[in-house]
Amino acid sequence: MTTLTTVPEPARSPKAEQTRRTIVDAAMRLFNREGYGRTTMRAIAAEAGVSLGNAYYYFGSKEHLIQAFYDQLQAEHAAAAERVLQRDSRFDQRLHGVLHAWLDVAEPHHEFAGEFFRNAADPKSPLSPFSPESAPARDASIALFARLVEESDAKPLAALRPELPQLLWLLQMGVVLFWVYDDSPHQQRSHALVARIVPIVDRLVRLSRLPVVRGVIDDVVGLVHALRSPS
Repeated sequence: MTTLTTVPEPARSPKAEQTRRTIVDAAMRLFNREGYGRTTMRAIAAEAGVSLGNAYYYFGSKEHLIQAFYDQLQAEHAAAAERVLQRDSRFDQRLHGVLHAWLDVAEPHHEFAGEFFRNAADPKSPLSPFSPESAPARDASIALFARLVEESDAKPLAALRPELPQLLWLLQMGVVLFWVYDDSPHQQRSHALVARIVPIVDRLVRLSRLPVVRGVIDDVVGLVHALRSPS
């Protein structure tokens, strides 16, 4: 499996960050237009207006570029979700807004998503959202859901509360998978899915404190712990 390394610290100046962003944006344009497999680093460098050596200085491979895209998309998602998180305190409204915000910022990349998913779906690929290489974007997304929960009116069972952000991230991954195959205009079916599933999740979270369902919640939490533990 490819191991991805970080960009050297001396490159973290504002000018270097702008160059990185220019290269990532150029790569995304080419991935959308030409396809991931047919796009070369040489073509990306030409599209970005930098030398091939400069492109490789910032990104050692196309996989590095996708990881940078993950980070960039997550930052855009967090910024788009901020308005909802500042405005609403109800758990359902916050979850609704955060999931819709992801669909909105990801929409321009939908045409490329199908081909990209074929690479990301490989569990051994560094492009998988579950890979160690994707940990920074994954952790940032889970942190966003943790804020969603902590500052909301939701009062889940104490045992469920620390696990809920990761469970909500997994829910988002399910929405992403549906979105990848959604060919409706502007992925309207994905937005409809979010609108239908959020009230269900909201009810389950609020019901988690009832004695009649605590046993089930304990089983779910136990399952999450078992899956997380090394075999």
